[in-house]
Amino acid sequence: MRTSLVFSSLFFALTACTQVSLAPPEPERHLIMHNETVLPAALGIWRSQESGWILQITPDGITRWQDTPAACYPTRQDGPTMMGQIEYKYFTPLDADTAKFEYLPSDGHALFSRLERMPDRCTDAQITDPAALFEIFASAFQQHYAFFDVRGVDWSEITSKSRKQITPDMSEEDLLNLFANMLKPLQDSHTKLIATIDGTPHRIQFGLGETLPKVRKSIGESPWLVGILDNLMAWLDKGAVQTGNERFIHGTINGHIGYIQIFTMGGFTTGHEAGTPEWENDEIIALHNLFDEAFANFGDTDALILDLSNNRGGYDAITRAIASRFLDAPLEAYSVRTDWNEDPLITYTIAPYSDGLVYTKPVYVITSDVTVSGGEITTMMLQQLPHVTLAGQRTRGAFSTPLAKPLPNGWYLELSNEIFSSNDGTVYEGRGIEPEITLPLFAENPPIESHLTSLKQLVSCIEDETC
Repeated sequence: MRTSLVFSSLFFALTACTQVSLAPPEPERHLIMHNETVLPAALGIWRSQESGWILQITPDGITRWQDTPAACYPTRQDGPTMMGQIEYKYFTPLDADTAKFEYLPSDGHALFSRLERMPDRCTDAQITDPAALFEIFASAFQQHYAFFDVRGVDWSEITSKSRKQITPDMSEEDLLNLFANMLKPLQDSHTKLIATIDGTPHRIQFGLGETLPKVRKSIGESPWLVGILDNLMAWLDKGAVQTGNERFIHGTINGHIGYIQIFTMGGFTTGHEAGTPEWENDEIIALHNLFDEAFANFGDTDALILDLSNNRGGYDAITRAIASRFLDAPLEAYSVRTDWNEDPLITYTIAPYSDGLVYTKPVYVITSDVTVSGGEITTMMLQQLPHVTLAGQRTRGAFSTPLAKPLPNGWYLELSNEIFSSNDGTVYEGRGIEPEITLPLFAENPPIESHLTSLKQLVSCIEDETC
């Protein structure tokens, strides 16, 4: 029986069922809009320095403005990715002029300061001139992109050289190609530009590692995934299942090694609209139910393999919930900031899961250059545990939640502005996380069989106690 796998775009950070170390207790959180009425305290104009967003909140709702050094203009929340669609729902006043806005309860660290009025430079006049669009594009990166040094890119030099190619009658195709050439040196898969020109969609995105581009040029990604899963499910012990909306596999190997593979950090349910509180609650419950089902059969196992080698990322909430299933004590897991010279905006401390089993026997986490974003955050947390060993290949090195910066001509831009650090201060952006045990995962030849070959190699290592 052939297996299938469907991936969704799951690249934005949401809330956890874990503990977040923020002192002291915050004031009461409120819905911005309830029964079609906007909360009076939230009315007004609010600006976030970290994101360059201005929220203009009126009784009619929220208008989001992009405040770049080159221009300030309004944008709609209807972008082609989830980060360009979801809007703030919760408001927590911290003092008279500062408030926290959240997509969901306890979601992140978005601090906004109140403005008395809209800045004079902000205008809703249409901007289509190539030179103006170029300055907005370049300045947004200069203002917010956090990893020029990490990725060895001199953005000022790139901007200076590229500016010379701008002409008043430049076509949209030529402008898009110019922007693509500016993005390419970053090799950052969390930075992308999406545009439609004369009805034709274009997606500019680099830094996808070696595996996926090679697979897509050879046998194709779908046949590759199906082949890997067919081999895997036939090899696992009887009773192994692919469940959780096809995003979660669990079973055993040789009767004494547990096996779990997670493909995305979320998307386990289909009952609610993504980004709603009901959806968030169901996703967390579904994740823990999946672990409960798996762990119920792992009582006699000696070790567990957590396979994140094909994990495409997703909701940060899920990563922290996963970590909680492997803890026997609280873990100060990681921190997030947007300025290298400033203290973290937030530090996450994960508590052990208290409503079910946790696994503290030896755990082997498998990664590859496909492992990205939420998959890497999970890896970064788990590698700090004494009973966890990393195996496989280096992860991709793209952690930051993409910052949406739509351009005024309708093109959609996302860039990396968040600096994720492990509890010892290490930043893995741009370089990925290196495994302790190297496995030939996703070798070019053979592209399908190498995954199972690697699993067998790791199992032999575990059984021979040579890992």
